[in-house]
Amino acid sequence: MEGIYNQAFSSEENGQEVNNNNFNQDVEKDVTKPSYQEREKWGKDIEFLFSCIALSVGLGNIWRFPFVALANGGGAFVIPYIIVLVLVGRPVYFLEMMLGQFSNKNSVTVYNCVPAFRGVGVGQVFATSVVLTYYSSIMAITLRYLFDSFRSELPWSVCRPEWENCIPANIEISENTTWSSDARSSAELYFLKVVIQARDNILDGIGWPVWNLVGFLALSWFVVFLVLIKGVKSAGKASYVLAIFPYTILLILLIRSLTLPGAFKGIEYFFTPQWEKIIQPSVWYAAVTQVFFSLNIFFGSIVMYASYNRFDNKLYRDVNIVTSLDTFTSLLAGCTIFGIIGHLAHELGVEDVSTVIAPGPGLAFISYPLAISRFTLFPNGFSAIFFIMLYVLGVGTSVAMTSVITTIIKDHCPKIKIWQAVLIVAVVGTIVGSVYLTPGGQSVLELVDFYGSTLIAFILANAQLVGFCYIYGVNRLLNDVNFMLGYYPNFFWKICWRFITPILMTAIAIYFFIFFEIPTDGNYEFPAVAHAIGWCLTAIGLIPFPIFAFYRIYFRKENTWWEKIKSAFRPTESWGPRDPVLLKKYKESL
Repeated sequence: MEGIYNQAFSSEENGQEVNNNNFNQDVEKDVTKPSYQEREKWGKDIEFLFSCIALSVGLGNIWRFPFVALANGGGAFVIPYIIVLVLVGRPVYFLEMMLGQFSNKNSVTVYNCVPAFRGVGVGQVFATSVVLTYYSSIMAITLRYLFDSFRSELPWSVCRPEWENCIPANIEISENTTWSSDARSSAELYFLKVVIQARDNILDGIGWPVWNLVGFLALSWFVVFLVLIKGVKSAGKASYVLAIFPYTILLILLIRSLTLPGAFKGIEYFFTPQWEKIIQPSVWYAAVTQVFFSLNIFFGSIVMYASYNRFDNKLYRDVNIVTSLDTFTSLLAGCTIFGIIGHLAHELGVEDVSTVIAPGPGLAFISYPLAISRFTLFPNGFSAIFFIMLYVLGVGTSVAMTSVITTIIKDHCPKIKIWQAVLIVAVVGTIVGSVYLTPGGQSVLELVDFYGSTLIAFILANAQLVGFCYIYGVNRLLNDVNFMLGYYPNFFWKICWRFITPILMTAIAIYFFIFFEIPTDGNYEFPAVAHAIGWCLTAIGLIPFPIFAFYRIYFRKENTWWEKIKSAFRPTESWGPRDPVLLKKYKESL
């Protein structure tokens, strides 16, 4: 496909412009008019680095990674995860960061390098918006648990009189203790009956929001608003806390975890591979999706953050630091969490560590509180610092996702002040996020997560790789890096962009669609109308891709359809550095 790119620029060799029609000339007006204004920049390079750390090192590492590993063979999962991180995560991270810094464009207009693919960027913004709406609801529940941690007794550690077949989380287990098969822990019942006031399944309706959670939701959005009130200037200052503070708490929890009886039994399980699972495609699919969540690639956030960089910022250094730190944090979190699980297995007299805690959407609010409530030393304090860590991680990721949306609003409506754009997103986010805080909200979250984010992001990820690596072309990407930084990337990046990363993603996509399974609501099937709404969400995220492609092709001024198609895949005339002086030099370098 790189032939398309070569044909697209052959007109320049004949003394013609890359693109002469009015359609492309007004895509980026700021570089063709005297009113050009330089894009806002990070206060310091380290603020960009810390912001990327706060974005990429989040709940995907602390919460999701340990239990994805648990469900996929323990140590056997770590091996595919690291391989996928190196061959997919790092190349895509570098690719997105490079294009954002090179063009100083947001996650939609960056597709000006392949105009027909601009709908991919629109779909990714939709997926990001969907994730942001339910991510903020998780932050609201986290605040509720943080508030409860300061009570004299952890409320989820004891059973209430009205709860039947309840097992207190802080009870001493003896060999003679027996429970009925339908008994549930006080931590689970507290989450379901008190915090979210859950209904049995979505067939009972979703109900009205739990209003105290809506209050915590509004407070969470207010915190995001304060962080972004001055754009990247204020976000950069907040990045020091958002990136460093969680590590402080994680180290405290790790030290405490390692001192608990039975902790090393859990850590041993974490690093002991079940080799029969390493060849299963499902484990590799889990590794790919975990890299998505862990590094936050294919959602537009990396492109957006990098668009505020200096043109010559040494991004290769930042890519290595963030991706290496991401792996280290996942392993560190694995040791911490599996240490706690090992201790819980020791306390309960259970030999199989994998059966102690079951993963699920309420994992952070059932299993972790249950384990912490069994700490004999200062359980309230450890509960508080655990939920503070979760909340700070949530803020770091939410700030980046919100910035993706506000950057696009600001770029297309320059007269809007940044705080106004953030306020609009915060108000809409509070209204939509309250849906997940209803008694049926967790079921809605399951549907929305699958249809509105994961499915869209996975399909568009493959489209992104096709657009950037094959149509725009790897050679052009390498030349752009050389123009920006003064050197060509080494052979590793070239071979990954051209072959390894797209092939791996294609193989995983084939597996995904062959073994495609629709989500279920626990032991219940979602009604047909719920799946219909879910597919509508998927369609909203995917339809912009063909619509924008058709629009770009149909309205070209060339005479034949073949010429129209070739023209729609050429970079726009404004594609290149945002600075007009650099853009002119770039055009000359072609």
